[in-house]
Amino acid sequence: MSFSFFKPSRPKTPQEVVKAIRDSLMALDTKTVVEVKALEKALEEVEKNFSSLRGMLSGDAEAEPNADQAVQLALEFCKEDVISLVIHKLHILGWEARKDLLHCWSILLKQKVGEAYCCVQYFEEHFELLDSLVVCYDNKEIALHCGSMLRECIKFPSLAKYILESACFELFFKFVELPNFDVASDAFSTFKDLLTKHDSVVSEFLTSHYSEFFDVYERLLTSSNYVTRRQSLKLLSDFLLEPPNSHIMKKFILEVRYLKVIMTLLKDSSKNIQISAFHIFKIFVANPNKPQEVKIILARNHEKLLELLHNLSPGKGSEDDQFEEEKELIIEEIQKMAGLQNLEH
Repeated sequence: MSFSFFKPSRPKTPQEVVKAIRDSLMALDTKTVVEVKALEKALEEVEKNFSSLRGMLSGDAEAEPNADQAVQLALEFCKEDVISLVIHKLHILGWEARKDLLHCWSILLKQKVGEAYCCVQYFEEHFELLDSLVVCYDNKEIALHCGSMLRECIKFPSLAKYILESACFELFFKFVELPNFDVASDAFSTFKDLLTKHDSVVSEFLTSHYSEFFDVYERLLTSSNYVTRRQSLKLLSDFLLEPPNSHIMKKFILEVRYLKVIMTLLKDSSKNIQISAFHIFKIFVANPNKPQEVKIILARNHEKLLELLHNLSPGKGSEDDQFEEEKELIIEEIQKMAGLQNLEH
């Protein structure tokens, strides 16, 4: 004989969960937001609904996650325009709701119907939402949340390609130097992913926007901020030395203006920056097809360069021998050019 007076509540369907999220987000309207008690109640409802979403996507103590339900949730998120609502209401949400949203975000993006990622398709039909996420770096309250959401989006080539080619991409050159260190670092992580995650997309972008991109990238390499100089120099190596970008690298090392930038970094007060600069400088010097202008700059500055190189050491480590070998080859090449200059005189 059962003594239970209450029937267990029926689990919500994906449609019901998403409808509840949508309704609770819609309730965060202008009128509600300015009334403290009304806002608190509305935010509690949002938090409860995101918690239900997380439980359905990741499982809980009572149930394992269901793959079919996850797909259905993603489809409903798109159908009900909840992705758009979430992005536009993110600045109002509480900490717990944002935390649950971030946990669910990558799971939703990975859901496929056949061969198509349904949430990615939604973004492809609403690319302006990616712009909205990028400009959130200007709001330090939600910058890190938006950064995480952006990096999940960037894992998909079509979304990364859009951001690279959109007007908002240039904002990253500002965001990576924001005074808030955490926000600037997060922006740089996203910037790095954009330039390293998808070789063919990046190669196509750099080919089409070579001059505009390097004009602004030079500002990072010559920044007064040590962290910016170091990170941007390391990133330059990361994407410039990738095989699909070999044609970009060959073009870059023909330009005297960039040789001068790298030579300036070779004499930076930071040893880490000097070492990173050397790994790009050596490509300028080792290039068998150096233009005359590059040869002249190297020859004119050979004494200072040789002094810098002789004093340059990576410190203790397994790569010491290789570094020393490369350094000796570069020193020999610079000495040859100095000799040619002397013969011309």
